[in-house]
Amino acid sequence: MPADSAAGEWRGPRSRPITPLMGALPFLKMHGLGNDFVVIDARRAGVALGRDRVRAIAARRTGIGCDQLITIERSGRADAFMRIHNADGGEVGACGNGARCVAQLLIREKAGAPVVIETAEGLLAAQAAHADAVTVDMGPTRLDWREIPLAREMDTLELDLAVPATKPVLRDPVAVGMGNPHAVFFVVDAAAIDLATVGPLVENHPLYPERTNVSVAQVLARDRIRLRVWERGVGITLACGTAACATLVAAVRRGLTERAAEIVLDGGPLGVEWRDDGHVLMTGPVATSFSGSVDPATLAAA
Repeated sequence: MPADSAAGEWRGPRSRPITPLMGALPFLKMHGLGNDFVVIDARRAGVALGRDRVRAIAARRTGIGCDQLITIERSGRADAFMRIHNADGGEVGACGNGARCVAQLLIREKAGAPVVIETAEGLLAAQAAHADAVTVDMGPTRLDWREIPLAREMDTLELDLAVPATKPVLRDPVAVGMGNPHAVFFVVDAAAIDLATVGPLVENHPLYPERTNVSVAQVLARDRIRLRVWERGVGITLACGTAACATLVAAVRRGLTERAAEIVLDGGPLGVEWRDDGHVLMTGPVATSFSGSVDPATLAAA
């Protein structure tokens, strides 16, 4: 410790003490199986976010770093509204792992009672499961080409889409909507796929006017699937809740699995069930990495 430092206070050479930022914005850094989020509670005071602001916070070398930035806002229909921005700054309507994180915070506020979260795509019911796990009803899946959406009418069970840059050539994915669009490829070996090449090619394919999340899935058993995911606006992620849900739906439609299965992502397993009423339930762990505050200058108008 430099000689001019008082106990418990760090000083750089010939510098002023480092003290907490005045008026800084508090946040939580949370994750679900490594799919990580900066969570900001904006229920008391609104937070203005644009693409540049989100990108600055999400940047892993110069910001806090995250796959998605989530703000918890007031809702007239539910316990809270969850607003989701991808790391590229774009706002999206669904995030399964993020929903579990927000649900855990709200459940704790309500002393363990179930909660309802409003999103841009509708209402999500959630409840505590075992240990630090949360179950979220992700709502009904969307299988019509208009709802996903696709650029033109097509059989969503077997899209006329191929990725010739791969060996073997990936082709004929299943299209699924989970509040966001998905393309699910079933492969022999998920680990062998060059997802860094496949991901951006499929994400930006003209067939998906809003871009898409891209999954490569390897069926291990009737109740177990190995999954790797490229998220639109983010890249390769350790886990993606909506992709896990979409993959089970795709597998059931193809006759490859039962209606409940363990989905094993790079970050760990999620439990997913596609109920007979069309709703998809997702269960998985939630963790808080740390809390902090962000310099308001980072949120300067873009």
